[in-house]
Amino acid sequence: MDAFVGFFHDSSFVEAQLLLITFVLCSLIGLERQIRQKSAGFRTHVLVGLGACAFTLVSAYGFSAVLADDVMLDPSRIAAQIVSGIGFLGAGVIFKGHNVVRGLTTAATIWVAAAVGMTAGAGMLSLAVFLTFLHLLTLFAVAPLVRMLPNQDRHRILRVRYADGAGVLRDLLSASTAMGFSSSVIRSRRIEVDDDRRSAEVDVRFHGRTPLRDLIPQFMDIEGVQRVSLRVDRDEQDGTDTDEI
Repeated sequence: MDAFVGFFHDSSFVEAQLLLITFVLCSLIGLERQIRQKSAGFRTHVLVGLGACAFTLVSAYGFSAVLADDVMLDPSRIAAQIVSGIGFLGAGVIFKGHNVVRGLTTAATIWVAAAVGMTAGAGMLSLAVFLTFLHLLTLFAVAPLVRMLPNQDRHRILRVRYADGAGVLRDLLSASTAMGFSSSVIRSRRIEVDDDRRSAEVDVRFHGRTPLRDLIPQFMDIEGVQRVSLRVDRDEQDGTDTDEI
């Protein structure tokens, strides 16, 4: 029993309760990212939330033994460092390539998970629950409604140049279908590069629930794709040719 002396203290039950609540709330946030197969999923968000909660608890209860009339404690110092440090973790899941930035939503959810952990650790349980509710409401209910609003993609097409005769077009259409896009080929043509190599170019109109630019990095990762450009289809509007964006 002597080994447990000092293991438990007056706030141990409260701390365990707040950590458990943080685990449940951040699990809900992480499951959404896990279902969407994002780079930072369930484990990342739970660990971020628990870490932020633990740091906040240390800030609130960890130095009570050294408090005295001549010793002042500023609990906000650790919280401020959490806010600064979580930005580096969020930046690690943001990728930029082929003029497309990905991972911003995942970085934002990591930020929210840390905020949930901090609010729960500070004992602000109603705020933590309401924050989690609004976060899930935004991603599951509001975001799909926003995607239904009219946008410029209805007049845009993708022009793809690829190696001819290698089955690249089939891979392109399969990749777009896997991302939830339907497609229709507007026009295609062959381009003679040299005697040993031929290329083809195709204009395709895609319809989907996510921005058309999300297809560009996926297409550029397909072997044989040489160039992908987002263009405005003027044929649909006034009978002129396409303009590159």
